[in-house]
Amino acid sequence: MPAGTEELRLLQLVRAHDRWRGSSVFNLLPSENAVSPAARRFLASDLAGRYTLPMDSAFDGETIDNSYAGTRFTDEIEALGNAAAARVFRAKHATVRPLSGHIAAMSALVPLLPHGSKILAISPDQGGYDGYAPGFLPALLGWTVRPLPADGPGFSVDAEAATAEIRRERPTAVVLGQSFFLFPYPLKEIAEAAHSVGALVFYDASHVLGLIAGGEFQDPLREGADVVYGSTHKSFPGPQGGLLYTDRTDLFQQLDPALVWRVFDNAHWNRIAGLAQTLLELERVGAEYARTVVGNSQALGRALTDLGAPLVGEALGFSRSHQLLFDRHELKRRYGVGAGVLARRWERQRLLTDLVGRLGTAEVARLGLTPSDMPRLADLLIRAGPKREKVGSEVLAWRRQFTALRFA
Repeated sequence: MPAGTEELRLLQLVRAHDRWRGSSVFNLLPSENAVSPAARRFLASDLAGRYTLPMDSAFDGETIDNSYAGTRFTDEIEALGNAAAARVFRAKHATVRPLSGHIAAMSALVPLLPHGSKILAISPDQGGYDGYAPGFLPALLGWTVRPLPADGPGFSVDAEAATAEIRRERPTAVVLGQSFFLFPYPLKEIAEAAHSVGALVFYDASHVLGLIAGGEFQDPLREGADVVYGSTHKSFPGPQGGLLYTDRTDLFQQLDPALVWRVFDNAHWNRIAGLAQTLLELERVGAEYARTVVGNSQALGRALTDLGAPLVGEALGFSRSHQLLFDRHELKRRYGVGAGVLARRWERQRLLTDLVGRLGTAEVARLGLTPSDMPRLADLLIRAGPKREKVGSEVLAWRRQFTALRFA
């Protein structure tokens, strides 16, 4: 195929994607969000191909402050982003350099946990993040991992069970983070138990970072976490990437110098500019946005249950986050198909979910949907999924009413 034909096809694919995802569907994936037009502009700026590497060292007998020339604007952009992150999360120290939530985890854990450390983390079969399972980061970095129980309603963590496990195992660190993340942790109790045995507490906020920024869900630093990190593209509505923050100067002085050439090199300065823009936006609208997201989750949970859909966590109010989770076993018993089959049916009718039974309400909140809209959304989900009705034209007509982001 001639190069020109391939370039044209690439352009067609990107434009088709933008039309499809940008204006033709309701996105209920909990791992995604809509980036504001202002932040997207920075992603396509000249910053996309640039480097900066501040340093204070000698080279060929000369003292240099940066390995590259032409960085005076780049360095100020990073400083602005770091300062905005520190303000938004009320932290003494923050860095916007991590390239993703997973890299943010490595950025926090690698410098502070030596080979041979023992960590407690929630296992994937109880909603935990797979990266902390024995075969992944622990295997790569030489740690032993033991499960922290999260077997309450909706994979919630019971304070008594968690603190008993911490005192029994006496780990080097407790790593809190879940992919199925509906309810806050009993963090004060966990942190007290962990610190009593000399363990650090790391809080992976990848899914709930945008809610924390808006003052919802919980406040990890004030509740005892030593370091908080996470993704910037789930409930946090920024470009794909990560950040981390802490109040502990002693830990940050170990973390920050250890990032470059150990965890990553170039930190993608167009992303950092877009992230800084999103942080500034959340200073203005973050509280209302986060309240709307949580309100949407609870209202959608009630509406789906009223229509007969089985959800976990009903006794606790369905959710305190941007996520809802179907009871997958009951789903198959009630409807004869699993979450994956339903997700494909929904996709054909312009309703996007993941294939493991989660729904997310962050992006629809960004578009402007509120709790009063959730019964209508629930009705479309039930009709398009279990009932197999063709509702795509209804979805499209409704979606096209939202031409600009409400929270940006």
